[in-house]
Formats: sequence, C-alpha cells, structure tokens
Amino acid sequence: MSEYAHPEVLVSTDWVQNHIDDARVRIVEVNVNTASYDEGHIPGAVGWAWDTQLCDTVRRDIVPKAGFEQLMADSGISNDTTVVLYGDSNNWFAAWAFWQMKIYGHADVRLMNGGRSKWLAEERTLSTDTPNPAKSRYTASDPDNSIRAFLPQVSATLEGQSAELVDVRSPAEFSGELLAPAGLPETCQRGGHIPGAGNIPWSKACAEDGTFKSADELREIYAKEGITGAKPIITYCRIGERSSHSWFALKYLLGYNEVINYDGSWTEWGNLVGAPVEKG
Repeated sequence: MSEYAHPEVLVSTDWVQNHIDDARVRIVEVNVNTASYDEGHIPGAVGWAWDTQLCDTVRRDIVPKAGFEQLMADSGISNDTTVVLYGDSNNWFAAWAFWQMKIYGHADVRLMNGGRSKWLAEERTLSTDTPNPAKSRYTASDPDNSIRAFLPQVSATLEGQSAELVDVRSPAEFSGELLAPAGLPETCQRGGHIPGAGNIPWSKACAEDGTFKSADELREIYAKEGITGAKPIITYCRIGERSSHSWFALKYLLGYNEVINYDGSWTEWGNLVGAPVEKG
C-alpha cells in the first residue's frame, strides 16, 4: 500500500488481526445493513448505525458536534485513539464515517482495506458479543467544511465549470433509469445527473476482493473521464455515502489536494424545483 499518496490511512486485515487487543486502537463496524453487526463482527469491534448515530435524526444533516462527541465517548474513543473503520459493501458507510471523523478533526482514523467481505472471505474470527468499552472523554474540533460541498457551491460550478464533478452512482442511476438502488428508501422526484458530471461508479475503485485497486489503476480510471485534479473535484452520489468512498480514493490514495464530498447529492439536487438535470 506504500504506492498510495497516504498509505497510513489503510490497514490490512492482518494488521487488524494483530491489533485486536491493542488498547490504543478502537475497531468500528459501520454497515449498510445495520443488522449484520449482530450476526458476527471482529472481536472487540463496536458497531455504529449510520441511520441513527451518524446523522441528525431531526433534520437532514451529519451528526451534530455534540452528538459526535457523545458517540466517541460512548465508544471508548479519545482524541488520541487510532480508529479503524470497516463495513459491508466494500466500506461504503465506513468511508462515510471516516469523512465525518475528518470533518470533526480526528487525527488517526483508517479504513480496513477490503472491509467486512474480506474478513469473512479469509474466515477470520467473528464474535457476537457486544463490547462495553469504558467511557472516554472526547472534544471534537469545529466542523471542517473545506471537505464538504453545499448546494450553492455545486450550483456555482455549473456557470464557470470551476470544478470536476464526479457522479459515483451506477450507470442506471446516472442516466435516470433508476432513482435509487433497490431497497434504499431515500430517493428523489427526478432521475438523471448534474449537468457536466462524469459517471465513475464508486465500485470501479475496488478489486474483486473489495480492496482498493493500485494507484496507477485508480489514476487511469479517473483520467479516462477527465478527472485529473487540475480543478477542485466534487464527488456526489445519492446521499453522500458512496461518494465518501470515491472522495477517500481521490484525496488519500491519489493525493489530489482539493476533493470535496457533496453529501446533499442527488436526493437534494433531484428534488430541487428548477434545478438543471441531464439524462442519458
């Protein structure tokens, strides 16, 4: 993994196996299917539910600062803890949690390369015990919104073509044929994509075993669609989780400086009255 711009943000399943009992490390599982954690997880790992613990449950937003601090404290995470995130769907929501942890300034957070599927494929130990870590003290930084795109910023890019837009959804969602992946409720009134966006599905960044492809392969995949980092890059999907995965690949693995995740994504844009939409 030394080929990446920031190899320190990825760890292997072997590394995790060797640090299960390390008091300086907290392993966290974050899944699309929140029930998977109860079926078996890495021993000692805590589980976070993306739909209740990593979001504001009243208004649409990421978890508020106070809620984030509470989640960290309840998980036994201090400001100097090494946090290793992993999950199903090749780390969709684990990457979303990574992005939020960086918004609130956590210094040492990493993804387990390959996620839950690689751990299962290697037939490593699973536990159904729910850990009860000692509560810690945690102080979050004020939100760093330099890695988060909001609607006015995205709208402004259409006039001056001031950013490279990456739609990481499936081709069927990008074309407008589908409004959302099967079984996922958050949706929109209109299908299609933001004008000028390139379609590079998040899954293209992964090999068959769920690990990230090499830096050279990733660079070629994005460059074919005109994504080179010459301008700021804005990633988006449906609600921001898959685009966090692509944001991670572009920012930390390829090292592009200005990569921003638009978590409003298509459920915001596709519901706007009068917003320009392209299909096909």
